[in-house]
Amino acid sequence: MATRIRLQRHGRKSRPIFTIVVADQRARRDGKFIQKLGQYNPNTNPATIELNFDAALDWVLKGAQPSDTVAAILRYKGVMMKKHLLGGVAKGALTAEQAEERFEKWLEEKEGKILGKQSTLAENKAKANEERLQAEAARNAARAEAIAAKNAPVVEETPEEGEAPAAETEETTQE
Repeated sequence: MATRIRLQRHGRKSRPIFTIVVADQRARRDGKFIQKLGQYNPNTNPATIELNFDAALDWVLKGAQPSDTVAAILRYKGVMMKKHLLGGVAKGALTAEQAEERFEKWLEEKEGKILGKQSTLAENKAKANEERLQAEAARNAARAEAIAAKNAPVVEETPEEGEAPAAETEETTQE
């Protein structure tokens, strides 16, 4: 029986959540499956992936073929790297300790990249919020000035009884 590691779609319209499963390749997409391996939620940034690493590695070593998307998920989580290292151990190119050491080093680098991306996304989001708040404050100030100018009473200057209008005083000085 040919097995595939693939996604089953769940969730509502336009908000999918996928379950990673091992299934017979002849089964329908959302139909019968052999084992559930995890969840994949592409709606978050970065995407949330929960994966049973050992079970996924076991199925890949048994020969289950991942779909393209699941293959990318397995590479991201390190299942394919671990398979590659275990293949080197089987051929005698590496010892089990060396393979485990390389895998741990790879995992640390991967975690650093993921944390860096998450911190960059959080900084960009905070920066965008700050810019949005400043622009909103500027718009509110402009609106307040416009409303104040509109509602301000119009005061016409009238000369007092003892003073002559300014135009008349200029004419008298010129004569």
